[in-house]
Amino acid sequence: MTPVSKPNYHSPIQASAESISAPLAQLLFASAEALAAVQAGRSLTQALGLVNLSLRSGVQALTYYAMRHWGLASALRDWAVKKPLENPITRELIALSLLLLDVSMQKNESAEPASPQSPYLDQAPLYGAHTLVDQSVQAARMVRGGQKPVGLEAQAKLVNAVLRRFQRERPQFLAAVKEDPLATYAFPLWWQQKLKKQYPAQYVEIMHASRLPPQLTLRVNRRRATQQEVVSAFIEKGYTAQAISEWAIMVQGGGAIERMPGYEQGWWSVQDLGAQFAAPQLKLKSGMRVLDACAAPGGKAAHILEIANVDLTAVDLSAARLERVQESLTRLGLDGDNVTILPANILKPDAWWNGVPFDAILADLPCSGSGVVKHHPDILWLRRQEDVANLAKQQRHMLDALWPLLKPSGHLLFVTCSIFTEEGERQIEQFLSRWPDAKRCDATGILLPQSPMGEGQPGHDGFYYALLERQA
Repeated sequence: MTPVSKPNYHSPIQASAESISAPLAQLLFASAEALAAVQAGRSLTQALGLVNLSLRSGVQALTYYAMRHWGLASALRDWAVKKPLENPITRELIALSLLLLDVSMQKNESAEPASPQSPYLDQAPLYGAHTLVDQSVQAARMVRGGQKPVGLEAQAKLVNAVLRRFQRERPQFLAAVKEDPLATYAFPLWWQQKLKKQYPAQYVEIMHASRLPPQLTLRVNRRRATQQEVVSAFIEKGYTAQAISEWAIMVQGGGAIERMPGYEQGWWSVQDLGAQFAAPQLKLKSGMRVLDACAAPGGKAAHILEIANVDLTAVDLSAARLERVQESLTRLGLDGDNVTILPANILKPDAWWNGVPFDAILADLPCSGSGVVKHHPDILWLRRQEDVANLAKQQRHMLDALWPLLKPSGHLLFVTCSIFTEEGERQIEQFLSRWPDAKRCDATGILLPQSPMGEGQPGHDGFYYALLERQA
């Protein structure tokens, strides 16, 4: 489970089309504000929550695309503008506009040479070059921050000059950043180095897969509907939908999740295909006592209850995030006397545990989120290298606190949405050395981010799974 909060599930590309009527200057300005907030340490989800509702889907489309290619956007900006910019919004507006102008010139004018973002052009928001330059200049005039009007006009002139220079000298711009791995792969350099060391044969494909926007994957609530009923309901409304696994269906088509067929009836939940591997590995049987540690936002808790009639305790440190768990279980018809939702610290079980051991524990622990960049591209620019070791240390303490709560012959499933070995295989190796009563069982292990592989193959995020049995 990643500490970065989850976005809403509008498709970014479809959202761009929905927002075509919004003035582009307003979209660019609001997007630059959101991107500046990310650079200041705020998650993109939090930043988007502050955007005017009439602009939000369009801003989401622009910012998600920008975050997936931010290495190139920032490299082009820094090559063009050598001096520090007073206002961070203007700074990010230039980077965003250069990125979009590169898209426009490639798609509309068959520009040469190829850009590092060329393989991703089919996901790119597209605007005419003339319109984009004009509206970027208008957006620069919206920037405030205590500056005088003359300062705003100077910013507008700077934006105009940079973008028109890019139109004239695009080959020189791209040549200047050609050897920059940040521009090529759009991953921070420390992240690239770690992936190359840990996955020398796969690291380029991992980065490529992580830059592709996710397909919409749903998990069918089989207590309320069959897969075929859900697929048929979507097809009747004009969507493309098909079953892709025992629980999952893939859906193509636009619109807000809450308005899709079957949502209000609790027929399904949004869940990445890789995340749907968790609950089935717990060897669940009706009547079991099950603990979902770090349960928010509740997707895996719901899946547990969909599989078996268990006595579930869902714990999370955040009471506010647990409200989402309750809302989800209520919509799906899974809440009842067999479900206990507790705001509590799993590092201090004496404060909340009644002493009765659990048959199964799902330990979906905080991590760097390195496997879910596809859904959360801002993680790349929020995470710091030292965070990985700090989060691995936190996981170690959590595992040590949870293990004594498991009954003999019970199972603990360790899950992270990280592909870094410190938060996966190395963590489990160290755990087994500390706890001689822990036996490793068959489990998925490392699940690397995967690109869509064709029709009916949506790809998935990256996860790590390890199943441990407590010996008598």
